[in-house]
Amino acid sequence: MSKVQVNIERLNDAFHFRATNESGNTLDLDASPEIGGENKGFRPMQLLLAAVGSCSAIDVVNILKKQKQTILHFDVEVIADREAVEEYSQYKTIHLHFKLRGPIDPDKAEKAVKLSLDKYCSVSKALEPLSRITHSVSIQST
Repeated sequence: MSKVQVNIERLNDAFHFRATNESGNTLDLDASPEIGGENKGFRPMQLLLAAVGSCSAIDVVNILKKQKQTILHFDVEVIADREAVEEYSQYKTIHLHFKLRGPIDPDKAEKAVKLSLDKYCSVSKALEPLSRITHSVSIQST
């Protein structure tokens, strides 16, 4: 088991916070203007989408590099639908669209994405019990 530490510091008298990890990297968070936030950072639920997208992206790049695939450009678009549950909301569906450019074998790209979401990405596994996660892959050759 490994321990992870993140510190959350309040930066103003509203809802602007800064998260700092053990390496000193930072990420700003804020609330929506509707409740007094100032849009100075990600909202916590947006962080979940960024986390699943980047977790899977790291896996996919790692797998494709091992398969000697040349990635010239890589984007992941994450789209989700939220639904209210009592006083909170959760993501009902999350769709990740992987956009790759380069001389990449489409079958290898699809397999890499499936391996990530089904086996390796800890964030997708954590979200799976409450959210239906789907994906698509598009490849633009050079």
